[in-house]
Amino acid sequence: MSDCIFCKIINGEIPADKLYEDDRVIAFRDIHPQAPVHFLVVPKKHIPATTEITPENSGEVAYVFEIIAKLAKQEHLDGGFRVVNNCGENAGQTVPHLHFHVLAGKVMGETIV
Repeated sequence: MSDCIFCKIINGEIPADKLYEDDRVIAFRDIHPQAPVHFLVVPKKHIPATTEITPENSGEVAYVFEIIAKLAKQEHLDGGFRVVNNCGENAGQTVPHLHFHVLAGKVMGETIV
């Protein structure tokens, strides 16, 4: 998608503070962090939202979670972390490309809101 900001990051058109990158996934720090540790893990395959996950592309999502586990160890998130996915405008999804927020570095409690 030519106008997708995450596709532009993936293609190197927009810089990002990368934590990890391979041929399937990119992870980078959020530019508006909501916790002391806040990074995004994004599949390189353009999937617009959680509602667009299918049997054909669900392997990309499983792989994202493998990378989240790897990055949690790399970033020493031993005290725990939260993984958040916003799906749709009413849920706060601002970029129409599937992505997962990883938040840590403070006690967050049991509730989301």
